[in-house]
Amino acid sequence: MKIAGTFIRRGLIVVLLAVCAPAQTTRRTFSVEAHSPTLWNLIDRKASLETVAVGFGFTEGPMWDPAGFLYVSDETINKIFKVYPNGRKEEVIALGDPDGNTFDRRHRLIDCASVLRAIIEVTPDGRYKILADHYDGKRFNSPNDVIVGPDGALYFTDPTLDLVEGEKQEIPFQGVYRLDEKGNVRLLTKDLTQPNGLAFSPDGKRFYVDDSEKRNIRIYDVASDSSLTNGRIFGEEPGGKGEGVPDGIKVDEQGNLFITGPKGVWVWDAGGKHIGTIVVPEQPANLAWGDSDYQTLYITATTSVYRLRLKARGFVPYLAH
Repeated sequence: MKIAGTFIRRGLIVVLLAVCAPAQTTRRTFSVEAHSPTLWNLIDRKASLETVAVGFGFTEGPMWDPAGFLYVSDETINKIFKVYPNGRKEEVIALGDPDGNTFDRRHRLIDCASVLRAIIEVTPDGRYKILADHYDGKRFNSPNDVIVGPDGALYFTDPTLDLVEGEKQEIPFQGVYRLDEKGNVRLLTKDLTQPNGLAFSPDGKRFYVDDSEKRNIRIYDVASDSSLTNGRIFGEEPGGKGEGVPDGIKVDEQGNLFITGPKGVWVWDAGGKHIGTIVVPEQPANLAWGDSDYQTLYITATTSVYRLRLKARGFVPYLAH
């Protein structure tokens, strides 16, 4: 690894770090822009970004399996893969436009199947089972991202971002929903234009969801019945055309947020302060905690999967029970 240098740009401390890549990829540098010195409590100044795997169409939905691999959705190739740390890829299922993934508390792989307009379970034999595809008698738009909540239910967003061309939008809004283990679907909020990534705080008292169209992140208080109250703006990620929008969200054990956005991964403290940005060689869409200690951040970025070792340890909801 080679440290390319440190310099000041517009009041930011910018550290250039090396990208360690397999032989078939080009060696590139990435930068970490620090807006606050507290960023270095989470990221080592000598960290290196590694290319895990390349050759995808558009990567999304990373999910680390303790068995030692990462699930990755490819929205262009229309498949979900297992991606191993050495870069080996293994097809799991062919599926029209798979998107966000999570595990539930029974370790079932749950996927947002945009073309099916459904939340599905992907079975070990490469099949799928629809868990929910309607609300109030109407088909979902195009489920985008899904997480398991502190109560064991599934929480997901339903924008129109991947609604199949020519298909009718039946629900007249873009909602955030809760799906319980009995299959009941409850609308939590419809006050976002294009809800996308979502996450709970480690204590389960706060809920985050970003709006890709408005380029902001909302925060809600979580009531005892899992309903959302007191919605307000947590932060904004402005950017130019083609620079990316707020998308995937992950939280570390201390409550810091890692949110994909323009040019990289934006790091926020729990108080809503943007403390820095990890600038990635390709525009990222989503991210996941991984490796045995959950201190590696896996990043799905356009045609590749990257990883970055951190000082922070990820909060993994489906393990927190």
